[in-house]
This record gives sequence, structure tokens and C-alpha cells, in this order.
Amino acid sequence: MLSTFGVTFAPDQERAARELLRVVRVGGKIALANWTPEGFVGRLLVAVGKHAPPPMGVASPVYWGNEARLRELFPEAKRFVTRRREFSFRYESSAHFLAVFRRCYGPLREAYSALDEQRQALLTADLRELLEQSRRRDLPRSLTVPAEYLEVVLER
Repeated sequence: MLSTFGVTFAPDQERAARELLRVVRVGGKIALANWTPEGFVGRLLVAVGKHAPPPMGVASPVYWGNEARLRELFPEAKRFVTRRREFSFRYESSAHFLAVFRRCYGPLREAYSALDEQRQALLTADLRELLEQSRRRDLPRSLTVPAEYLEVVLER
């Protein structure tokens, strides 16, 4: 079973983990790539949550990027290997990043749709600031933002 960031958005993390285990045979592997809380996407979700809090009772997707939380979700895993990795978002500019993410990334799309125009502008300002803080300075002609994720391989 392989998930590249997808399972992190399941509203019930315990149930999602049980389903992953259910569909993988004994000795099989579950491979995950999960954004870390301290990485760029974790900080992005915190910024979004300041303006449009997530639904009550829904745990943050970045908990899947915390090794201790994963050990809670998969206590019966025979083998548990994690490695911190980095993905680089590459866009023409902050405006380009925001346009794409506002249209295509569920948490941002939902946040913007829940906010009035004035609060949207405040969210945009916070996200631009985060992008500017996070961008690689050695590539000034475009926007390149490193984002840490946790690579996980579990054996059932």
C-alpha cells in the first residue's frame, strides 16, 4: 500500500490506519510520505488555521508526519523505518504559488471559500510572508520553497 500525502487528509486517522492495515497482508509493507509539523506545509496549515480553523474533532494532517503519532496509529507494525526528506515546491512567484494552491489544494480552497474578502486578504498576506520566509534565496528569479516530509515504511 502506498500513500503520497493522501491518507493524511482522512478525517478519522485511527480508522484510516486500521484500513491500511486491513488491506495489507501480513508481511506486506505500507509506504507513506507525510508532511512534518515543523516543515513548510505544517507551518502553512498553521497559518491557514489562524484564519479558518479546521472542523471540530478533525486532527491535523501533519500529525501523520510525527513519528510518535505514527507509532500510536500502527502499534503492531513489525518493522518501522522513517527518514526525513525534502521536496521543493517550484513556482514562478508567490502569486503563482497562491493562485495554484488556492484553486487546487483542498485546505486553502476551503479556507478561502469560508472567508469574506477582507479576511481573505489577511490570509493572503500571512501566506505571502510565510513563502518569503521559506523561499530559497539563492534562486531569486523564481519561487523555490523546500518542504520537509517524513518517508515511512511499515511492515505488517
